[in-house]
Amino acid sequence: MKNKILVETSARHVHLNDEAVKILFGQNAKLTFKKELSQPGQFQSNERVTVVGPKRQLENVSVLGPERSANQVEISATDARSIGVEGVVRLSGDIDGTPGCKLIGPCGEIELAEGVIVAKRHIHLTEKDAIDFGVKNNDVVKVAIKNDFRSLIFDEVIIRIKNTFAAAMHIDTDESNAAGIKLGDYGIIIK
Repeated sequence: MKNKILVETSARHVHLNDEAVKILFGQNAKLTFKKELSQPGQFQSNERVTVVGPKRQLENVSVLGPERSANQVEISATDARSIGVEGVVRLSGDIDGTPGCKLIGPCGEIELAEGVIVAKRHIHLTEKDAIDFGVKNNDVVKVAIKNDFRSLIFDEVIIRIKNTFAAAMHIDTDESNAAGIKLGDYGIIIK
């Protein structure tokens, strides 16, 4: 089917820089591989943290690797509300002016001044994929989800292009539940 894209659910997770890894997990710590993710070079690590907000905390939150240049906490809008922070919707990496939180690991804790986001729904494509789909970087599209019980159309889906990507749409758990998404489901890109 033309314009068919794999839809993946991105559960709550944390990205850490090297300094944060050392504070949270020990001076000689590095993120250790647990399982590969669908995006090439990305992995779920064995490490977990507790995310603490003003109202409550989320325990046992996955840390994804490899280490990044900035710390970032990606949670759903429901998670944000439950821990007492504003659910600011942003693309990954766009953390200026976002809420912060505390992260607790087995060896220490850090207070983030910013970095908590609700990830904006987006589609990862290579340049070749983008040509095949007829889209450009930062284009905004809709994606139709068709099933027997919760069909819907996601609006304002951002196209992100990089040749190291694997073609997939990423949505958070709130969005996935709203559409009844199951592992291996596809959507249709509408321009």
